[in-house]
Amino acid sequence: MVALVRTVAYLGLEARGVEVQCQVAAGLPKFLVVGLPDKAVGEARERVQAALAAMGLALPPKRITINLSPADLPKEGSHYDLPIALALLAAMGVTDAEQLTDFIAVGELALDARIVPSPGVLLAALFASGEEAGLICPRAQGAEARWASGVPVIAAPDLASLLNHLKGTQRLPDPRPGAVEPATPGPDLKQVKGQETAKRALEIAAAGGHDLLMCGPPGAGKSLLASCLPGLLPELTPGEALEVSMVQSVAGTLEDGRISRARPFRAPHHSASMAALTGGGLKVRPGEVSMAHLGVLFLDELPEFQRAVLDSLRQPLETGRVDVARANAHVSFPARVQLVAAMNPCRCGHLGDPALACSRAPRCAADYQSKVSGPLLDRIDLHVDVDPVSAADLTLPPPAEGSAEVAARIAQARAIQTARFDQTGARTNAELEGEALEKFATPDEPGQKLLMQAAQAMRLSARGYTRMLRVARTIADLAAAESVGRIHIAEALSYRRQAPRA
Repeated sequence: MVALVRTVAYLGLEARGVEVQCQVAAGLPKFLVVGLPDKAVGEARERVQAALAAMGLALPPKRITINLSPADLPKEGSHYDLPIALALLAAMGVTDAEQLTDFIAVGELALDARIVPSPGVLLAALFASGEEAGLICPRAQGAEARWASGVPVIAAPDLASLLNHLKGTQRLPDPRPGAVEPATPGPDLKQVKGQETAKRALEIAAAGGHDLLMCGPPGAGKSLLASCLPGLLPELTPGEALEVSMVQSVAGTLEDGRISRARPFRAPHHSASMAALTGGGLKVRPGEVSMAHLGVLFLDELPEFQRAVLDSLRQPLETGRVDVARANAHVSFPARVQLVAAMNPCRCGHLGDPALACSRAPRCAADYQSKVSGPLLDRIDLHVDVDPVSAADLTLPPPAEGSAEVAARIAQARAIQTARFDQTGARTNAELEGEALEKFATPDEPGQKLLMQAAQAMRLSARGYTRMLRVARTIADLAAAESVGRIHIAEALSYRRQAPRA
């Protein structure tokens, strides 16, 4: 007899159907798992056998073959434990094999037959929704699975309870969707003394989803400004929150099914590897740029990152996706992030202060800044110099305008963009391209003349020219202007500097 149980394989944020086939046949006692299993899937034999023994069941003294079909698709992860156990129990006649065909099963087994969490349950639930099937998952992840509407979910604490539920002798409670976490308050712009130019650039970046680079000496407030950005951004829409949660589910960081409407803020250390930043590894997992999807990726001390690691961000910043190619798989993760970077002007950090600058100034500034390639700098929309703050500035009272007032203006600008681009698919001005960019961001005649003069003087690339139009459109939206004028182009150009050649 061959018993069949359905499960999934994860390729990035895509769940593909996998059929677990179990055959119990005459022959020398052996337990085989075939179908390109990785180490974790191969070890499922021991976990399944121990779990059945904990329930008082012994494997039959026959040849047991588990085939994971399609056989040419790599199988990774511990979530295959539960479907393997169920297929084996169905082949042994312990449970109804026909009943299991209506479900997708995922979950890891403990040695005492408990069903413990495994990454990716939300993706499996969404796949089950598309297949019009139910989902069997660990009880700890039932709340996560319930976010996929219309999917019957059986969230079992252990294998014995699951079998009793399927037989009708026990009723497992229906899980409820996890809680929506409120946004955690962060630093307020009232804590930033001075730095009006930098705060204006931060407001423009937040309003249009633009990338921002801040350059200034140590202690000028660059990190504080960056940490204020999440408090200025509007909350995630329900659809966006689901996108972010899917990435977190694959990464295994979605705890208790709680979904947050706050935008992600990731700040990796400058020692991060390429796989840590963009994703990959032996078992392909999302990197920091994907964990920050629809949020903020803050790179402090930008030149201290390895140059190859920084250059790996070029494609994600341009396309909003990370493509990880491996010999046995090609995986894509979403990476629509807002990059905020901070750097010192030179290694000592005091280039503009003769009393504190090192003896190699200004040569050290050129060497230090050249660690960041020109093509990467060309992809950053806003460049702003952050001046040092004096002790006298710190004694001044807090500014009258804080994050709440700035966030209100940003929300109005975002609402204008949402209404304008409802048919284009672009969330913000930073995503404008093609005909939509030409239609909504083309400046008036004086603005076009200024932009052409500046493009020649600053030797703007085609990418730089396009990004100037996007920034100008955002500045116009903040001013509630219908069209882009000369004043908007002028301010956008003030935040642009010619990128050094790579």
